Amino acid sequence: MDVAFIESKIDEIIVALEKEVMEVLQNEALGKGDTNLQMKPLASTKKILTNALESIKMVERLSKEEQEKS
Repeated sequence: MDVAFIESKIDEIIVALEKEVMEVLQNEALGKGDTNLQMKPLASTKKILTNALESIKMVERLSKEEQEKS
C-alpha cells in the first residue's frame, strides 16, 4: 500500500475543503445560521479524512511490525 500517495491525495482534498471553508466564511450574504449549516459538512469531511489517514498509517505500521516478527 502506498501510504505516501494516499496521504498526498487526502492532503489535496483537505486543501480544497479549506478553500471552500474560506469561501463560505467570506460570503457576507449568509447569516450566522446559514454559515454554520454550510460549515458542518466541510468540517465533518475533513475530520473523517484525517481519521481515515491515521487509520491507514496505523494499519501500515502494524503490518510492518507483524512482518518483522515473522
